[in-house]
Amino acid sequence: MTTNQPAVTSVDVLLVGAGIMSSTLGMLLKQLDPSLSMILAEQRDEVAVESSNAWNNAGTGHAAWCELNYTPENPQGEISIQKALQINESFEISLQFWSFLVENKLLQDTASFIRPTPHLSFVWGEKNISFLRHRFETLQKHHQFSNLEFSDDPEQITQWIPLAMQGRDKTEAVAATRYKYGADINFGALCRHMLGHLEKQQNFELCLKERVTDLQKHEQHGWLVHLENTRTGDKRVIKTRFLFIGAGGGALPLLQKSAIPETRGYGGFPVSGQFLLCSNPQIVAQHEAKVYGKAPQGAPPMSVPHLDARHINEEKVLLFGPYAGFTSRFLKQGSPFDLIKSIKTDNILPMLAISRDSWPLIRYLIRQSLQTHQSRMRMLREYYPLANEKDWKLHNAGQRVQIIKKYNQCGGKLVFGTEVVTAADGSMAALLGASPGASTAVDAMISVIERCFSGRLKDPQWRDK
Repeated sequence: MTTNQPAVTSVDVLLVGAGIMSSTLGMLLKQLDPSLSMILAEQRDEVAVESSNAWNNAGTGHAAWCELNYTPENPQGEISIQKALQINESFEISLQFWSFLVENKLLQDTASFIRPTPHLSFVWGEKNISFLRHRFETLQKHHQFSNLEFSDDPEQITQWIPLAMQGRDKTEAVAATRYKYGADINFGALCRHMLGHLEKQQNFELCLKERVTDLQKHEQHGWLVHLENTRTGDKRVIKTRFLFIGAGGGALPLLQKSAIPETRGYGGFPVSGQFLLCSNPQIVAQHEAKVYGKAPQGAPPMSVPHLDARHINEEKVLLFGPYAGFTSRFLKQGSPFDLIKSIKTDNILPMLAISRDSWPLIRYLIRQSLQTHQSRMRMLREYYPLANEKDWKLHNAGQRVQIIKKYNQCGGKLVFGTEVVTAADGSMAALLGASPGASTAVDAMISVIERCFSGRLKDPQWRDK
């Protein structure tokens, strides 16, 4: 008696997760070698529905113009700008690649995914103003930030961000920096444009409603990846020479299935996010900027408050937040058991260490989850004093899974940011972490190619491209 074995399909590249990372890597690889055969597998019935979805993130083209957490101040009062320079350079690489795609008519309708939107930092109180001035002076010495502007003149700031100044105490000292040429980005639209182009290419297949159930190393190089159709239950196996996991919060569980040594010790710390949303056209029309402030004491870096103008599918709205919360889900449509299932023998000590050492953060997240609408509005009024409760409603944004890593022998370290994990033989790569991920996608995926296709990069055609 024989049993039906799943059909096996062989490809050069398998991308898992139809978000900004996989679509970017697919575009880069197809530019380098159009003959590569590719499958992109996504368990949902649409692309870009989790972290890349425009309603699940702030859409800031993160370039460190306004994000104060990228320029920490040490106890001696010195401002570190290394992270800001790195993120700024990474975003410039993204802009260059998108420009290349537009110039070569591989992307159309740029207004649907990127719009000029000034980036501002806004603070009040002498201590914060002193920090912002010092930050400005330190950054402006570097050519990458030479176009940054500073003002502590209320009249000038009113011209830049009128909503933030209306109804404010005229005796209150305020200051702001502005980068006039910042961007508001709809990463979901960008992702759909790139995947739309890839679908027209030979040897590329987009497979929706296909969930990865297992991974197995195949021979010396490559992987056997088991897929199941979430609608029909049909199963198949993909044999691939290279596997990329760009599944956002779903990346860690898949990476753990691979059992490659490089994954040992990694854990995930999930954080949920909410925004206050305003669609009143009279208010929305008065604000055309992304305004970032300083994070509350004990807040994670991703919780820096900001008042953002957003353009999503031809609709302009304002978002304020984020209001963080504690969750056990790794994806917005994930399972409440995601966190528990991710605990393994190799990461339990780092995760226990984080649980022990991060009680202030956990308490902060719990308090954030229990906030009332009135308390959220009080925080909003620090940035928009005349805000009316009736104009703002709560909006649930996406999930973020921060990275937990081994630290020393038995400790753990909570890492805010993104990290690429690759197998030693270059047959697999995955991206873990959160902001500023999407904005630095091109740079991150170039690093994947450099690590995993180093042999091909010796080819003059690849090297020149």
